[in-house]
Amino acid sequence: MTAFVDTNVLVRHLTGDPPEQAARATRYLAGADGVLLPDLILAELACVLESYYETPRDRVAAILRSVLAFPPIRVQDADLLQRAVEVYDVHRLDFAEAYLVACAERTGLGVVASFDRSLDRVTTVRRVEPA
Repeated sequence: MTAFVDTNVLVRHLTGDPPEQAARATRYLAGADGVLLPDLILAELACVLESYYETPRDRVAAILRSVLAFPPIRVQDADLLQRAVEVYDVHRLDFAEAYLVACAERTGLGVVASFDRSLDRVTTVRRVEPA
């Protein structure tokens, strides 16, 4: 493992913006033995691509999947992140909510406390509203 990778390195590599930094990011990633991608950084990547770059959700989901499959990238729980991307894509939730769903499923708890009714689209977990 060589380093933790920050969102901006991935964004530069994926978007080519700005070109000089993009080239440096791509060179770095191509030469890395392994970089650790924290879950939070994947979530931030989804947010930046959606908000700043106005990338459509299906394209963001494809990009996230390709990042997770990129050989130098290492994550703590690939299955959890793949499931979060699936929920994000299929159920059209924000990535943070999709990640919560994946965590609730993984732990077996199956319950998410939230006021966000969009979680009700996912039948594998139960949303409870704080009273």
